[in-house]
Amino acid sequence: MGRTTAAVLLAAVFGAAPAAAFDLVDTQGRHHRLDDLKGRWVVVNFWATWCVPCIQEIPEVAAFARAHREVAIVGVATDVEDADKVKRFAAKVGHDYPLVLSNHKVEKALGHVKALPTTRIYDPKGALVYDKPGRVDRKILEGLTQRPAPNAAAKL
Repeated sequence: MGRTTAAVLLAAVFGAAPAAAFDLVDTQGRHHRLDDLKGRWVVVNFWATWCVPCIQEIPEVAAFARAHREVAIVGVATDVEDADKVKRFAAKVGHDYPLVLSNHKVEKALGHVKALPTTRIYDPKGALVYDKPGRVDRKILEGLTQRPAPNAAAKL
């Protein structure tokens, strides 16, 4: 059983899972540190340019980000052989929230995802409360981030 899977299972049984701190640098050079985002919900969405469900969900995630500025959203592109191409592609499909290009450092900080798209959500205390592959949309994200934080993981 992987570390992330174990953390999610423990969270479901005992409450929110402690999250590993991360410090991600987006394509604009801005840092997104989990510690700095405490007090806010944080959504980290992993995707790739070749992933059809990823491409379909990006406009939904962007709409959610525009409607809920109080929630920190970070997109992580996992296929970054050509960074400029990925940035152009992201802009074309409506990715207008912070974009992180994955590399060894990012993968070490966040861990490897087993499927794409994958979405991770951290509650305002910084605990990982959602970590699942599959498409999300604005309604799902609203439901997951508008609920009370304390026992959020129990609904996984």
